[in-house]
Amino acid sequence: MNALWITGALLVAGLLGWPVTALVFKLARTIDDKADAATSGDDSARKAAEDPSADVTVDAVPTGVGAGAAQMIDGELTAEAGQTPSSGPGQPADPGQRILRGGAIIGVLERLAVCLAILAGQPVAIAYVVAIKGLGRFAELKETPVAAERFIIGTLTSMLWAAGIAATVKVLFLG
Repeated sequence: MNALWITGALLVAGLLGWPVTALVFKLARTIDDKADAATSGDDSARKAAEDPSADVTVDAVPTGVGAGAAQMIDGELTAEAGQTPSSGPGQPADPGQRILRGGAIIGVLERLAVCLAILAGQPVAIAYVVAIKGLGRFAELKETPVAAERFIIGTLTSMLWAAGIAATVKVLFLG
């Protein structure tokens, strides 16, 4: 019977964690949208600014950036047009480059590992999962602040979901 509960916990943690993480990303995007609306001048923006759920900090655009060195897209400071964050001046941009490729698969594996570590009574193994994931993404995260934010939100959401499922199953069914 324990094998059934462990299998169920792994399935719920691994597979149902994706919709939970997607919901948290959507919530974070909604908060970002409210902050963006607060910086514009219309009445709906003022209402969004007065909304306590829109209590976020919006970073100011840095001054002193050389002409042509950066551009603004959706309020985010980005690399020069036609240049990826990793390509310097004179280096062509890689049009096929996507940020944080494989994130969904990595997320499932991460949730499975966290859940299994807790069910096996080895919560210290979670530190290995975090270290491997962070080291594997370090170069991308260092160059792209937006990707780093998504990485942190996704990782924390996934780990909290998996830990919650594992702890619930362990306490209620494997006690």
